[in-house]
Amino acid sequence: MALRLVADFELRKDVLPWLRAQQAASAGAGARGGGAGVFENNYESLRVLNVERNGNIIYTYKDNKGNVFFGLYDCQTRQNEHLYTFEKDLQVVSCSVNSERTLLAVSLVQSTKEGRRNEFQPGSKCLTLLVEIHPVNNVKVLKAVDSYIWVQFLYPHVDSHPLPENHLLLISEEKYIEQFHIQVIQEDGNRVVIKNSDHLVRERVAEDFVWAQWDMSEQRLYYIDVKKSRSILKCIQFCADENFNLMFEVPLDISLSDSGFKLVNFGCDDLQDQEELSKYLTLCVFTNHTGSLCVCYSPKFDSWEQITYSVFYFHKGHSKTFTAALGSAGSRVTKGITFLNLDYYVAVYLPGHFFHLLNIQHPDLICHSLFLTGNNEVIDMLPHSPLQSLSGSLVLDWCSGKLYRAFLNQSYLLQFLWNTRLDCEKMAVLHCVLSCGQDPQFLEAKIIQWISENISACHSFDLIQEFIIASSYWSIYPETNNVDKLLPYSSILTWSTEIPGITFVTEEIALPLMKVHSFKGYWENLNFHLEYVKYSKPHLRYNNSVVRREWHSLISEEKTGKRRSKVYVKNILYNAVKVISNLETRNLEPRLTPLFQEEDNHQRLLVGLMVSELKDHLLRHLHGVKKKKIEQMVLDYISRLLDLICQILETSWRKHNFHPWVLHFNRKASAAEFAVFHIMTRILEATNSLFLPLPPGFHTLHTVLGVHCLPLHNLLHYIDNGVLLLTETAVTRLMKDLDNTEKNEKLKFSIIVRLPPLIGQKICRLWDHPMSSNIISRNHVKRLLQNYKKQPQSSVTDKSSFSIEFLPLNYFIETLTDIESSNQALYAFEGHDNVDAKFVEEAALKHTTMLLGL
Repeated sequence: MALRLVADFELRKDVLPWLRAQQAASAGAGARGGGAGVFENNYESLRVLNVERNGNIIYTYKDNKGNVFFGLYDCQTRQNEHLYTFEKDLQVVSCSVNSERTLLAVSLVQSTKEGRRNEFQPGSKCLTLLVEIHPVNNVKVLKAVDSYIWVQFLYPHVDSHPLPENHLLLISEEKYIEQFHIQVIQEDGNRVVIKNSDHLVRERVAEDFVWAQWDMSEQRLYYIDVKKSRSILKCIQFCADENFNLMFEVPLDISLSDSGFKLVNFGCDDLQDQEELSKYLTLCVFTNHTGSLCVCYSPKFDSWEQITYSVFYFHKGHSKTFTAALGSAGSRVTKGITFLNLDYYVAVYLPGHFFHLLNIQHPDLICHSLFLTGNNEVIDMLPHSPLQSLSGSLVLDWCSGKLYRAFLNQSYLLQFLWNTRLDCEKMAVLHCVLSCGQDPQFLEAKIIQWISENISACHSFDLIQEFIIASSYWSIYPETNNVDKLLPYSSILTWSTEIPGITFVTEEIALPLMKVHSFKGYWENLNFHLEYVKYSKPHLRYNNSVVRREWHSLISEEKTGKRRSKVYVKNILYNAVKVISNLETRNLEPRLTPLFQEEDNHQRLLVGLMVSELKDHLLRHLHGVKKKKIEQMVLDYISRLLDLICQILETSWRKHNFHPWVLHFNRKASAAEFAVFHIMTRILEATNSLFLPLPPGFHTLHTVLGVHCLPLHNLLHYIDNGVLLLTETAVTRLMKDLDNTEKNEKLKFSIIVRLPPLIGQKICRLWDHPMSSNIISRNHVKRLLQNYKKQPQSSVTDKSSFSIEFLPLNYFIETLTDIESSNQALYAFEGHDNVDAKFVEEAALKHTTMLLGL
């Protein structure tokens, strides 16, 4: 299944054996023979009460006499500890223990005849008690009221030494929350007692609320109060210095006025029949370290055909309301909808019907989220019992008493990637897998293998392009959260294709109003997101448009010989050297493909320009990050781009068992070479549209394979349209490897006439052929006559020096000879010292002879 639940704790395995041993020991010491059997009959009463911030789990059960037993499971030592026993037949509402395990807060009500908590009988009482348990000593009554009370100790970030004061939250069904300040002292050695227990200081934290959620990990309280029929979400942050602050408030476009009273994550809540959860609304708040703030909401279920739920992405400034089809009308819904926090994702599922994996980092496009219907086996593999998402990745199944850690299942997602046919699912799963962050090299290798086998499987987006952009993004993102606004996350900007089984509506929402002015940690990241939504109208994501203009400008200057400052170009090329060096440092294994073995200055210029522009972009917008770190991030990002291209090519190279001799021209192409050439062409298409650099040597290898695989007219068409770029290395190898058969001569001539002048002058010298001599002569003559001005000459011409009686040629050669002798230093042909008028004459005669067939 897409969701992998790893059990961290199970009542049956981690508590039950210890309880049996305790009872067996007790039975052996007292009344023989009854303990274990009696407990077996009372196993149903064993249940989890609370999970504290440090991971410790509080549980309870009743013995055969009705006594209420409280125990604690230490997640670090994996040991159980008895906390306290009430020798009365009471029902537990809520329980919490302080971090030092010296105080136990518990809320109890009278048991009903059915043996479970139910709605209060007239005159019933709820007792909230504070018990000294180190050792067991005094019991103080904090509350005795006719409404339910829930309790929760605060766990500050101070772990080095015990605190002299503890803080306890009391949440009342009468819609108020109080904080008790409890000072403790040590007496008679290690005995811990409450100081001034009759005069505990308390203060109101919140009141008039209808819904509240506790975040145990971050020590935050979220609650909603209804003012003039408006639901206002507020958040209180409890600090280590004993203070608490109202951090923000924001209106929610949902109606809670008639929804009753609801608490989330304040321990186990069995007030409601778990089989009838579909009758109640579901509401929860999810955050993560990147500064995201999501509110997930599902109203009361009122249809057998479809279900509606909303996600408010406050860090993005919009909400999405989804409507999912439930299939046949006869598929009765008896379970409630479940929301689970998976860090970068939120999972929404209705057992037996659908599973929706929502991308909360980038929720704009629906294709970046995965939606699976009940027809998929993944739905039936998820637990059907209600799950509660605690802080982080912790998930608690109250019914079975199991505590899980939830992860995205990489192996399943990879398998799903191979099997799915829908483009939207391929896109979503690709991003899910890359975001997992576990063993990225293994994941990338598997994805590249899939891409190699399915290169043309997607019609809505370019697979190679999407993989390169997304993988490069996730390689950098964990280092600095705020780069998600500055680096491209996907190759596509819009998505119009419908997702089968689900529709959605997007709406702008009000942003949270921050109530404090100094931010740290999560709050700093959230404030950054909110400021971006408020003020950054133009998108700040990097693109290569500036690089494209500058690169074309440099190439144009190179052709005209008017290149700008050598220092500027040298710095750009040095940037490329740093990228390639960084790449080689990270990849110690030798490469199979012949890349990075030639200069390829054009690609090096592109790499260097991208380094310069991306560094400026991040320095301009990424505040609070040191320049050195940004420079390294840029090198890592561009190195990853190039490395991914190399990996795609190497995978294909390895698959077809290529050898170095594939680079020689004097051989026929194989089916494997056609396959590799096709993949290289797709890589080129993917990078060209985004103007991304390619590894130096790529164009040479691509051209060699093109010559092997394509008929001449197709080859020339590819060259003329810029698909194949003629590099000096590739053409030099072609001239040396191929003999001068008629077919090869035609190929060589077609290549030479398409070369840039500077390269063409060098290449022609390698081909000992009249055609080559003709081209050299033409270039030489063109250069000599560029600035030539005709001078008056004598009418008497000495013909003794000419062996051929052809006056036009004689006159032309005489003119060239005069120019060469008058200013030989100026018109010397670089690299062609033996090219002169005599050479031109011989070339002209040979060419004429060849044309006449003599």
